[in-house]
Amino acid sequence: MRITEININLRDEDKLKAFVNITFDDVFVVRGLKIIEGGQGLFVCMPSRKLVDGTYKDIAHPIDNDFRNDIEQKILEVYGRLRDQNMSGMHRVLDIP
Repeated sequence: MRITEININLRDEDKLKAFVNITFDDVFVVRGLKIIEGGQGLFVCMPSRKLVDGTYKDIAHPIDNDFRNDIEQKILEVYGRLRDQNMSGMHRVLDIP
Protein backbone atom coordinates (compact mmCIF):
# COMPACT_ATOMS: atom_id res chain seq x y z
CA MET A 1 0.00 0.00 0.00
CA ARG A 2 1.41 3.33 -1.11
CA ILE A 3 0.70 6.84 0.20
CA THR A 4 -0.32 8.90 -2.82
CA GLU A 5 -1.51 12.13 -1.21
CA ILE A 6 -1.21 13.97 2.08
CA ASN A 7 -3.60 16.86 2.70
CA ILE A 8 -2.59 19.12 5.61
CA ASN A 9 -4.55 21.97 7.17
CA LEU A 10 -2.14 23.82 9.47
CA ARG A 11 -3.27 25.23 12.84
CA ASP A 12 -1.59 27.73 15.10
CA GLU A 13 -2.66 26.30 18.45
CA ASP A 14 -0.71 25.37 21.56
CA LYS A 15 -0.75 21.58 21.04
CA LEU A 16 -2.77 20.95 17.87
CA LYS A 17 -0.50 21.77 14.92
CA ALA A 18 -2.49 20.38 11.96
CA PHE A 19 -5.34 18.24 10.70
CA VAL A 20 -4.34 15.64 8.11
CA ASN A 21 -6.09 13.53 5.47
CA ILE A 22 -4.06 10.78 3.83
CA THR A 23 -4.81 8.88 0.60
CA PHE A 24 -3.56 5.39 -0.23
CA ASP A 25 -3.14 4.09 -3.79
CA ASP A 26 -5.36 6.95 -5.08
CA VAL A 27 -8.42 4.95 -3.96
CA PHE A 28 -8.74 5.07 -0.15
CA VAL A 29 -8.68 8.14 2.12
CA VAL A 30 -8.43 8.40 5.89
CA ARG A 31 -9.56 11.76 7.27
CA GLY A 32 -9.13 13.31 10.68
CA LEU A 33 -5.55 12.52 11.66
CA LYS A 34 -3.94 15.17 13.88
CA ILE A 35 -0.40 16.41 14.39
CA ILE A 36 0.10 17.10 18.09
CA GLU A 37 2.98 18.77 19.95
CA GLY A 38 3.65 16.61 23.01
CA GLY A 39 6.28 16.50 25.71
CA GLN A 40 8.53 14.36 23.50
CA GLY A 41 7.93 16.40 20.31
CA LEU A 42 5.54 16.03 17.40
CA PHE A 43 3.45 12.92 16.84
CA VAL A 44 0.50 11.86 14.70
CA CYS A 45 -2.84 10.81 16.24
CA MET A 46 -5.15 8.56 14.29
CA PRO A 47 -8.78 9.62 13.83
CA SER A 48 -10.82 8.85 16.93
CA ARG A 49 -14.11 9.49 18.62
CA LYS A 50 -15.00 10.18 22.22
CA LEU A 51 -16.80 7.39 24.05
CA VAL A 52 -19.50 7.80 26.71
CA ASP A 53 -16.95 7.21 29.49
CA GLY A 54 -14.80 10.13 28.26
CA THR A 55 -12.05 8.03 26.70
CA TYR A 56 -11.17 8.06 23.02
CA LYS A 57 -11.09 5.12 20.61
CA ASP A 58 -9.34 5.08 17.24
CA ILE A 59 -11.71 4.82 14.28
CA ALA A 60 -8.95 3.75 11.90
CA HIS A 61 -5.37 2.83 12.63
CA PRO A 62 -2.46 0.78 11.25
CA ILE A 63 -2.11 -2.68 12.77
CA ASP A 64 1.56 -3.01 11.82
CA ASN A 65 3.99 -0.79 13.77
CA ASP A 66 6.34 -0.40 10.77
CA PHE A 67 3.45 0.87 8.65
CA ARG A 68 2.43 3.30 11.43
CA ASN A 69 6.01 4.62 11.61
CA ASP A 70 6.11 5.04 7.81
CA ILE A 71 2.86 7.02 7.83
CA GLU A 72 3.99 9.22 10.71
CA GLN A 73 7.40 9.88 9.14
CA LYS A 74 5.90 10.96 5.80
CA ILE A 75 3.23 13.14 7.41
CA LEU A 76 5.75 14.88 9.67
CA GLU A 77 8.12 15.38 6.74
CA VAL A 78 5.42 17.14 4.71
CA TYR A 79 4.30 19.10 7.78
CA GLY A 80 7.87 20.28 8.39
CA ARG A 81 8.21 21.53 4.82
CA LEU A 82 4.94 23.47 5.05
CA ARG A 83 5.80 24.93 8.45
CA ASP A 84 9.24 25.99 7.21
CA GLN A 85 7.58 27.82 4.33
CA ASN A 86 5.54 29.84 6.86
CA MET A 87 2.19 28.81 5.40
CA SER A 88 0.41 28.81 8.75
CA GLY A 89 -3.33 28.38 8.37
CA MET A 90 -3.16 27.58 4.67
CA HIS A 91 -4.63 24.44 3.21
CA ARG A 92 -2.26 22.33 1.14
CA VAL A 93 -2.51 19.11 -0.82
CA LEU A 94 0.75 17.42 -1.69
CA ASP A 95 1.24 14.44 -3.92
CA ILE A 96 3.76 11.93 -2.62
CA PRO A 97 6.16 10.52 -5.23
